[in-house]
Amino acid sequence: MVSAEPRSTVAVVGAGAAGALVAVQLCETAARRRTPLDVVLIDPAPEAGRGTAYATEVPEHRLNVPVGGMSCYPDDPGHFQRWLCHHGEPTVTAGDFASRYRYGSYLADTLGRAVITAHGTVAVRRLRTRATHCADTADGRLELRLSDGGTVTADSVVLATGPAAGTAGWAPAELRGSDRFIARPWAPGALDKVGEADDVLLVGTGLTAVDLALVLDRPGRTVHAVSRGGLLPRAHAVSPLPPVPPPPGLKDLPLHRIRTVLRRHLATTLRDHGDWRPALDGLRPHIAELWQALGDDDRAEFLGRDATRWNVHRHRMAPTTAETVDRARAARRLRVHAGRIASAEPCDDGRLAVSLADGRVLTVAWVVDCTGPGLRLDTAGDPLWGGLLTAGLAVPGPLGIGVATDGGRLLDAEGHTRRALFTLGAPRRGELWETTAIPEIRTQARDVAEALLAPLAPAPRPARRRPTDQFGLPLSTHAAAAASFRTGLTRVITVRAKAADAFVRATELDPGFALGHAALALLGHESGAEVDVARRLADAQRAVRERGDERERSFVDVVTRRIRSYDGGGSATDPGQGASDGDTALVDHLDRHPGDALALSAAVPTIAFSGVGDLDGTLAHRLVAHTAPAYDGHWFHTSLLAFLRQEEGHVDEAGALAREALAAEPASGHAVHALAHVHYESGEHRTGRDWLDDWIGGQGRGAVHRAHFSWHVALHELALDDSAAVRRRWFAQLAPCRVNGVRALVDSGSLLWRARMTRNWTGRMPVDGVLDAVAVDLVERPATAFTALHSAVALTAAGDLPALRRLRTHAAQADPVQREVVEPLCRALEAVLEERWTTAVRGLRALLPSLRRVGGSAAQREVVEETLLYALMEAGHSDAARHLLEERLDRRSSPLDRRRLADLRG
Repeated sequence: MVSAEPRSTVAVVGAGAAGALVAVQLCETAARRRTPLDVVLIDPAPEAGRGTAYATEVPEHRLNVPVGGMSCYPDDPGHFQRWLCHHGEPTVTAGDFASRYRYGSYLADTLGRAVITAHGTVAVRRLRTRATHCADTADGRLELRLSDGGTVTADSVVLATGPAAGTAGWAPAELRGSDRFIARPWAPGALDKVGEADDVLLVGTGLTAVDLALVLDRPGRTVHAVSRGGLLPRAHAVSPLPPVPPPPGLKDLPLHRIRTVLRRHLATTLRDHGDWRPALDGLRPHIAELWQALGDDDRAEFLGRDATRWNVHRHRMAPTTAETVDRARAARRLRVHAGRIASAEPCDDGRLAVSLADGRVLTVAWVVDCTGPGLRLDTAGDPLWGGLLTAGLAVPGPLGIGVATDGGRLLDAEGHTRRALFTLGAPRRGELWETTAIPEIRTQARDVAEALLAPLAPAPRPARRRPTDQFGLPLSTHAAAAASFRTGLTRVITVRAKAADAFVRATELDPGFALGHAALALLGHESGAEVDVARRLADAQRAVRERGDERERSFVDVVTRRIRSYDGGGSATDPGQGASDGDTALVDHLDRHPGDALALSAAVPTIAFSGVGDLDGTLAHRLVAHTAPAYDGHWFHTSLLAFLRQEEGHVDEAGALAREALAAEPASGHAVHALAHVHYESGEHRTGRDWLDDWIGGQGRGAVHRAHFSWHVALHELALDDSAAVRRRWFAQLAPCRVNGVRALVDSGSLLWRARMTRNWTGRMPVDGVLDAVAVDLVERPATAFTALHSAVALTAAGDLPALRRLRTHAAQADPVQREVVEPLCRALEAVLEERWTTAVRGLRALLPSLRRVGGSAAQREVVEETLLYALMEAGHSDAARHLLEERLDRRSSPLDRRRLADLRG
């Protein structure tokens, strides 16, 4: 709810990458803090976010930083990769190099989403024109004059103008005056006049020259490239190694000592790792500190002696770009020269004879300036910066490079900070040197937004009672967002669908509501909800720092640790081997806040969350016992207790508790799940089938895990030896068209294998469709032992021996449970597929005592025992098979097992 406070206006001059990133941070931060703001984005470009760098549509023009380093957000490095995955490139990795045009689309889309999210708090206006002058107003604000005759008055101005244009000062006068000289190659249509067979000279051999060489390369044309050193950028490694930090104490050394130490560091890294790049990558975060510690003489020496070699190694080509350049050079279509342009004369045929200082002459049709942007601001070509420098509102930076700032605030001629004038990116190069790449600019954009919004924080309001959740815990938000949060929490504790929708609505109503973001991150990570987990987690962390009590900070910390402990993923639906750091934080949180129902839902391993990583259930039981007074017999708590009781073997007590919870809340998914297990473990298969089938068709219509409940019904039908019912159930409720992701793997795949082994499914099984509905990484590189077990089962059902071996290789290198349980399981299942029955029996039998370690319920883990029974019968070990069946029938009644036992006796 936004108050009627005065609105501040921020003008952002420039809508390329830097301007777009500032606007994103302004929108999101102001919305999160509920700070009313007007943002004016001034740039003549047709689309925000592109600028010159990302407007090229040539597919060969690739970023020179891998995808993993190009996120808009410093606290969410995977954001760009995930965007690509959701926009047509599902297999992209953090080490790939995307096209520059795609990155421009990403910037534009991220800005558009930020504007939409902030609507109602932040108003964004886009002016497609240029700012030509900036001056103070009488009331202490700033006025921007525009090239279309208009003006903008703002409280603050951010100059995101990008690199200064090159001046072509290197070119002889006769060359600059020639109509065969292309001074601005990125201008629209600049290269259109180059003929198909025209040879071209590129002046400069950096990344700009590489890009243009790719555009101009074709049979029958020679592209020359010349620079003083004749050095092309080096290539990125195809498989980059982690950065190697530099030796300590560099900033206390003079330049000549830094040079010596770094040469040794590069040599050592090359010797130890086989590549020099990790040393340079490890140095990058320290460049600004090193540069600022140097005096002007050392900086000038660096520019004259080291800058070219630094740029060649630091600003590298994508591997595919380097391969293309190498092919062009090998074919002599691209020729690189070291030298300096001395003169240029027109030839009789209209071409130019360009002479180098060493006497060589290159005859070409066109000369293209590829020397890139200048270090110093082009005051003649940029009236805005020229006016600021002339008026003393800005002063040149060190060595005349860029402008002088204090943390992004412009310094004036008297050395004072201009509170309302900011810049970022290339104009700060004199004081930072490394400041033109996205990793640096995105951090500066965040800092500029923080500095602009800090003075606008609303005055403290009188304390008032905060809204609460349904269990009485306060929420740091307003009433409307709290109501949506309560809806989402109700859907979580009843295991109903669309909990994420309610939490999304809560964060739309209040973008600064940390618990709403954290709940979404948790659902996405552990329950398979369609959520950008990393983005929501970053939003939660930002929001809780700005506005959150101790409980909310603790809960966000729990979610953060839990997600990070799983190293990129956890069990998406069922309990698995938990991660100690996240589990410890969750237990500590519930000790302090026993009434936190969302945390308790995550702690108890049921159908919705993976629970704490507890081998024997004692920890979960202690948590439920400890939290009981906070719920005073509430049906939610009773349903959790029912599930734990049946896992402990107290079937009658569990059934009574589940029925008590269902009497209070018939839609309680946890209670239904507990009772489904009670019926199965009690051998009440007809009762369980009929009751659960009715519930699925009634109260269960809105259940979020209906497929798992259907699996329970099918398990009863399988125990009843009803082949036709199992097939009908599978096609109606468990086929891939109705189930996908990990649920298909765990429920649909395992049911097919069980049906096949018990002769309840004859003919071809549709297991390939199940595997197609699951991501390859989830099948062959699962994050948890629970998922890995079911991957092994599904691959066995599909008869995919190579994939099963790949899974075994993964498990052998994964966590201890995968190494000690899943890896030998894969070996045993390989023996099943190869019909080495005695080996299979030995391996499967040895695994039974340790299966509980993978998590899940006894009914789910029973698939391994079923496979052992199948192997025993195929091996002809009738006595052992008969003994196992008799043990099973002692535990519970089963027409299927009675039939199999009768077959053996017969």
